[in-house]
Amino acid sequence: MTTTVRPSAPTPGTGQSSFTIAEVAARSGMSADTLRYYERIGLIDPPARNSAGRRAYRPEDLDWLDFLNRMRDTGIPLRALREYAALRRVRTEATTARRKQILVEYRRDVERRMARLQTSLDALDYKISNYELVERKLAAVSPAEDR
Repeated sequence: MTTTVRPSAPTPGTGQSSFTIAEVAARSGMSADTLRYYERIGLIDPPARNSAGRRAYRPEDLDWLDFLNRMRDTGIPLRALREYAALRRVRTEATTARRKQILVEYRRDVERRMARLQTSLDALDYKISNYELVERKLAAVSPAEDR
């Protein structure tokens, strides 16, 4: 569930707004502990600090966290995301092919899981249809209670 949170005051000199860890947690659906953990393992870059020494996340950080959430939803392991994040920091032509390869690999995995889920959904639909047919037959032969 995403909550609309207003950003903190614009970061001096940048014209961009910053977000506290609580605001980012509310917007991303991640806990503050998860954000700190992701920072510690190198999945997210350490955010700038405000004058009070508190984390000051940028709008771009929220975009990256949204991407991470989507990738975690696919089941991609943290080790693959850590590699992707490290390659992303380099942002060279040499890392582009590997970043793409990581995503292509896990896309194939998602497609396989979706196909298995579709087969399971089809089986559920078949069973539900059979029960509906049985219920209709039972209703047709049952004596009416209103008589």
